[in-house]
Amino acid sequence: MEKRDYYEVLGVSKTATDAEIKAAYKKMAIKYHPDRNPGNKEAEEKFKEAAEAYDVLRDPEKRQRYDQFGFAGMNGQGGFGGGAGMSMDDIFSMMNEVFGASFGGGFRGFSGGFGGFGGSGGGRHVEKGSDLRLKVRVNLKEVATGVTKKFKINKYVTCPHCNGSGSEDGKKERCSKCNGSGVTYRTVQSMFGRMQTQTECEACGGTGSIIRNKCKHCGGQGIVKGEEIVEIKIPAGVQEGMVVNERGKGNAARWNGVPGDIQVYIEEEPHPELLRDGQNLQYQLLLDVPTAILGGSAEVPTIDGKVKIKIEPGTQPGKIMRLRGKGLPVVQGYGYGTGDLIVQIGVYIPENLSRDEKEAFEKLRTSDNMKPGATAKASFFQRFKRMFE
Repeated sequence: MEKRDYYEVLGVSKTATDAEIKAAYKKMAIKYHPDRNPGNKEAEEKFKEAAEAYDVLRDPEKRQRYDQFGFAGMNGQGGFGGGAGMSMDDIFSMMNEVFGASFGGGFRGFSGGFGGFGGSGGGRHVEKGSDLRLKVRVNLKEVATGVTKKFKINKYVTCPHCNGSGSEDGKKERCSKCNGSGVTYRTVQSMFGRMQTQTECEACGGTGSIIRNKCKHCGGQGIVKGEEIVEIKIPAGVQEGMVVNERGKGNAARWNGVPGDIQVYIEEEPHPELLRDGQNLQYQLLLDVPTAILGGSAEVPTIDGKVKIKIEPGTQPGKIMRLRGKGLPVVQGYGYGTGDLIVQIGVYIPENLSRDEKEAFEKLRTSDNMKPGATAKASFFQRFKRMFE
């Protein structure tokens, strides 16, 4: 089953209160409970899907992370993977907390009482603006510090003529069919007892009001096409493929409803010298033979500029040096701290030598100090072995 937005699953807006989320989950849990839908696989999946959505949205920390990064922000911590990581007993246990009753024995304890839950999430329909998608390219310096970028975006904006009301004269009439509630009710008799169902009012579209004199600029919709400059805040530590959610900056909603979001897809610019490995950075430092043998210093690039490091005499190719805290920060909500810069040493062997240089190395060829000993051979073999592990 394809993963759906958690707010969409529960049928609530992204500004929904904890009480509204809880009420919406109650309705979904009752509607798709296995005892009420025996043998219905689709209902079972929706039952699990609702449990996953509620588990994330009821937790302030998980909800904040989901609002900002979407499913990527869960990082294996939010929800139950469509129910795959949660048994029915686990779900029933959570439902016991929600309903304040024992759900483990099945749905029968609630038969005849469904009507009491039917309207718990009711109310006027609030329009929701559609979301927008945007790709943002960032370099390592911006990843390290976080950055705010500005974009001019074509989108739906609130109609300036009617201020989003959709009415030419600013007047609306209460819908006579639903008496301004936005919903109509119907009571039916079922095997579970009398049930009250709730549907959106067809006459007013769930808004509870009727516009007689529609705005000539927006046709009564309250929104028009326009341009807007938006600021996108990219937090420090983001990675390629991560999605940052900017709430309320998407398309405006009809009749002053809740605006949509902008989903910002992160793209990373490759650094000319540094490679990224999670929160760590890697650099390949190539030494000349004299520096590797005699020691000295070398410059390595970091995000903040070049730094000098000390090279010990007799530095071997393949040696790893770690510069603590010179990497990238962890995205807020994923952990704490900053990665390191890992420098891997290589040694350049010259291919073209002058006569004098050749003679100098010929004199050194027979020196015992120029030949690898048992320790050096063992160390080289271990590095070679690790390449195939």
